[in-house]
Amino acid sequence: MLVILATADATAQVTDAMIAKDAADTESVLSWGMGTQGQRFSPLSTINTKNVNKLVPVWSMSFGGEKQRGQESQPLVHKGKMFVTASYSRIFAVDVKTGQKLWKYEHRLPEGIMPCCDVINRGAALYDNLVIFGTLDAQLVALDQNTGKVVWREKIEDYTAGYSYTAAPLIAEGMLLTGVSGGEFGVVGRVDARDPKTGKLLWTRPTVEGHMGYKDGKENGISGTTNATWPGETWKTGGASTWLGGSYDASTGLAYFGTGNPGPWNSHVRKGDNLYSSSTVAIDVKTGKIAWSYQNTPNDAWDFDGVNEFVTFDMDGKRVGGKADRNGFFYVNDAKTGKLINAFPFVKKVTWASSIDIKTGRPVFDPANRPGDPTASADGKKGSSVFAAPGFLGGKNQMPMAYSPKTQMFYVPTNEWGMDIWNEPISYKKGAAYLGAGFTMKPLFDDHIGSLRAIDPKTGKVAWEVKNNAPLWGGVLTTAGDLVFWGTPEGYLKAADAKTGKVLWQFQTGSGVVAPPITWNDGADQYVSVVSGWGGAVPLWGGEVAKKVNFLEQGGSVWTFKIPSSTNVASK
Repeated sequence: MLVILATADATAQVTDAMIAKDAADTESVLSWGMGTQGQRFSPLSTINTKNVNKLVPVWSMSFGGEKQRGQESQPLVHKGKMFVTASYSRIFAVDVKTGQKLWKYEHRLPEGIMPCCDVINRGAALYDNLVIFGTLDAQLVALDQNTGKVVWREKIEDYTAGYSYTAAPLIAEGMLLTGVSGGEFGVVGRVDARDPKTGKLLWTRPTVEGHMGYKDGKENGISGTTNATWPGETWKTGGASTWLGGSYDASTGLAYFGTGNPGPWNSHVRKGDNLYSSSTVAIDVKTGKIAWSYQNTPNDAWDFDGVNEFVTFDMDGKRVGGKADRNGFFYVNDAKTGKLINAFPFVKKVTWASSIDIKTGRPVFDPANRPGDPTASADGKKGSSVFAAPGFLGGKNQMPMAYSPKTQMFYVPTNEWGMDIWNEPISYKKGAAYLGAGFTMKPLFDDHIGSLRAIDPKTGKVAWEVKNNAPLWGGVLTTAGDLVFWGTPEGYLKAADAKTGKVLWQFQTGSGVVAPPITWNDGADQYVSVVSGWGGAVPLWGGEVAKKVNFLEQGGSVWTFKIPSSTNVASK
């Protein structure tokens, strides 16, 4: 561990109290999700439906470099500085008013890194005088916010075994919570808690049944029961990576992490539910133990994962959480107990299950829509192919949704696509892809793939939608000004009326937007920022879908907008 003593202005330090109030603090953005609950709602209304058409760019800063690829980062803002990560494990500090680069850190990546789905990074965390982010070779790096100097560096896991790290870390109750990426390589998913000031490991909780958790260097109980839902030794390479990061709700004391697909994709190798893969796992941050879990896709055979963010909110006097799962169903669970309250499809075509049984919490599977067992085929090399919807890229993937307590609706970036999928024989080899499946992605409609939808979590009804030709791959922001902001691969940042869906403003950023916007205020001015840079999983894995977007250009920049002061005052 590398440690450098650093000094900083005490007034600039980010405290636990500040992080706890992040969702209500309009002058800073301290966490991924604009609050640890992940609602991505801002109480700001200076920019609203009446004046958003006057929004103009203030500055744009390029990440530079010859290689760009996908840019999925959500910026953070604190004390006049913006902290934004970029592809290839880079991070920048920028002056929020001018866009001037203050410092840059480029992590030295080794040969042989194995990121599944592009060389992206989704953001950083702020704590004390540090900005902390993860790298593609599965390390954590903490930098001084003022100088960009390394204060500490810690290894998460062995990148040669397929581990990487792409999520934004989460700060909860003075702890730094991180997951792992690498579900396509037979890794073992887990959540780690560290001291954010030093990087010291406090506890670790595996998200594959059968593996031991640790706290303060001592055994802290096995996750689940060995071989209860995993046959033989399949749990040893079970996947369930926590690659999107988590959310935290202080009212429950629980951190919520979605878990990825079980390994391998070939479900016939691992018959059983395969806990805790493709699930929401709620962890007591003080004990490092699983408080409850809910499995969205038992014995996942379609790479549906379950990493999608669990966003907590109030409904009918209860604290609950909403999750738009890659499998095409939207779930509402009790945030304290995990009990299923509601579940409904949020995309137009779902084939793998006909419904979710609210009483049992389990899907009603359609057995005909599970890829066939290759060992039962004539040649033993390829199982029977099925057409499944959604495709493995999901009804919603990494792009985070937003919830407005004002309209009581979720704003969900969705995609309509399916896939031909079949299983193949597979065996584990360290550092090699661990799929046991083949697939071809296909669009379902001629006029659109993506669609931003306003969804009522109580009824499942779609209040409105805005269709998009290409897949939506960027996140959403909503505000008390009755606005919804989101980006498109075609390069636009858009704003719509949160109640009607009418598009009121758009701006061409020059490259595809696959990142979530943020907003904050400085004095009388409200700002909106978004990272632009086409990439991510779609052009790498998308089949026929990738052909629809192969004209799009890569990029790498962050844009910031506001309404000029004179028109801002006049339009209120």
